[in-house]
Amino acid sequence: MKKIDPNFETITLAAGCFWGVEYLLSKQKGVIQTTCGYMGGTMENPTYRDICSGETGHAEVVQVQFDPKSTSLFTVLDFFWRIHDPTTLNRQGVDVGTQYRSAIFYHNEKQNKMAQISMEKLKKKNTFTGPIVTEIVPAQNFYPAEEYHQNYFNKNPNAQICHHIRK
Repeated sequence: MKKIDPNFETITLAAGCFWGVEYLLSKQKGVIQTTCGYMGGTMENPTYRDICSGETGHAEVVQVQFDPKSTSLFTVLDFFWRIHDPTTLNRQGVDVGTQYRSAIFYHNEKQNKMAQISMEKLKKKNTFTGPIVTEIVPAQNFYPAEEYHQNYFNKNPNAQICHHIRK
């Protein structure tokens, strides 16, 4: 991910296969840039093949840069909660494995607090029948995914997106 402007904020989100997450987040008002990648594991410089082994500990993530003058972290997080099922442990739809877990990787303590608040609000709404299993953890080293993963749906317009947006 290239550095854009220090006035923009970065958060890293995991919500299953990063193709759909990246595509949907990239369309949101105030989002400046999205980059697919890997975070949360122990292996340095993992590849997609490494991640698929399930042995790296990394999740498929999307690093999101957004303009806090155009959108808020709460708005980004609200959208994150609406595009996946945060109650399925290490799974989203047919994708199964720790690399598909739900996680918010915060980049500072303010983001941590806001992520915790947004999760508590979601719990109070009783949107889901099961408990929310989303991890809220500090950001670690971010490893950009291979180029063919970046902007996947723009490069493959006939591909089907596996995420949907809940109201």
